[in-house]
Amino acid sequence: MTDTPPTADDLLKLENQVCFALVTAARNVVAIYRPILEPLGLTHPQYLVMLALWESSPRSLRDLAEELALEPATLSPLIKRLEAQGLVTRTRRADDERVLDVALTPSGQALRRRALEVPGHVMASVGTDAATLAALRDALAPFAGRR
Repeated sequence: MTDTPPTADDLLKLENQVCFALVTAARNVVAIYRPILEPLGLTHPQYLVMLALWESSPRSLRDLAEELALEPATLSPLIKRLEAQGLVTRTRRADDERVLDVALTPSGQALRRRALEVPGHVMASVGTDAATLAALRDALAPFAGRR
């Protein structure tokens, strides 16, 4: 049996599109996280913000947006909702009022302990292990445009 190269028509089939596979996979991954994050009171985008803040807090809104590959205007409403939940604070820097710093509150710091269970629940939900997920993450790195 020989492999024949795909035709131009084959290359235009929806099932052969990397962009379609990535979009549907992303939607399905968010759906997997939804019931896992619900007891924490977080949406998937809020979880990503909290992950970044658990790594380093306080951070400027601009730094946080860059880390999350979001526009500050997109991130700002997420931060406001997290602030309303008592998980973060927003303060202007005294030396430069143009800079908005986002910091974890004690409640936000405490939530990290509960979030430690999230990766295990995700792995169990998809029936895989950390090494397999790391390999998948690394394979997607060129598409993410980061690191």
